[in-house]
Amino acid sequence: MNVHIIEMPLDFGASRHGSDMGPSAIRLAGIRRRIEGLGHTVSKYDCPIQIDSAAYERAGNPKAKYLEPIVEATTALAEEVCDAAGCGAFPLVLGGDHSVALGSLAGMGAFAKMNKKKLGVLYVDAHGDFNTPETTPTGNIHGECLAASCGYGLPELTNLYYEGTKVDPKNVCFVGCRDLDPGEKEVMRQAGVTVFTMSDIDRYGFSAILKKVIVFFKSRVDIVHVSFDMDVLDPMFAPGTGIPLPAGLSNREALLLMEEMAETKMVRSAEIVEVNPVLDIRNQTAILAVELAARLLGDKIY
Repeated sequence: MNVHIIEMPLDFGASRHGSDMGPSAIRLAGIRRRIEGLGHTVSKYDCPIQIDSAAYERAGNPKAKYLEPIVEATTALAEEVCDAAGCGAFPLVLGGDHSVALGSLAGMGAFAKMNKKKLGVLYVDAHGDFNTPETTPTGNIHGECLAASCGYGLPELTNLYYEGTKVDPKNVCFVGCRDLDPGEKEVMRQAGVTVFTMSDIDRYGFSAILKKVIVFFKSRVDIVHVSFDMDVLDPMFAPGTGIPLPAGLSNREALLLMEEMAETKMVRSAEIVEVNPVLDIRNQTAILAVELAARLLGDKIY
């Protein structure tokens, strides 16, 4: 398989800065060597943006902070993701905060539309990222990115790269949620997304939830984009992330999820976001990010 690694050092979408260094940390953890060791070809490895630090910019709209630079950066990403997928490569996006999903999903949405494919999204995150300007408690766009990709929010975001919804919310499946804002819960229910929370995992067991996830995608879509936020993991496994929360997924559960998704042969693109080296311990979060990517690209223990 040809893999196109795209670094997105963007941290305008979050309150805690430092995730702009995440792609560098993942690179230094050996992601290229790891992927090529699996027999894949890294056909391209680049960064489509040149962006100043958030310290040099004005936040602007308090309900969608740093809107203009985020739109500019994620539009560039969308074009690169769409081109990569169109050439038969696997776009692997390294964030950055989760606002980069705006570009990943716009690019894959365009690719799916051009090829008459149904796109599904596996959103592995402690949070919903389904706020709108009306519900957001912070105004941080990393908390609005998935809602916008599903058609809810500001026109500048919902119509990013091309006009219209990037993914049908009924084809979105969450795993690992444990911190949802009251307003975004209502938007998620209205949209019709499927959610497997940490409580569901505790109640039914991870294996049972995995089976439900696989059935979900096989029954309704043709291709899948995996959006993996490192804060879904318990901080004991991934301390280097912007919003660490207790009682998250274990490293073993996350690795198994990636391995099972690889087995479906449906995953055509992915992003790994919210690695923050400022908060990390000996780069262990970035090292785990590399292992997650490897499992998603076909690595197995035996």
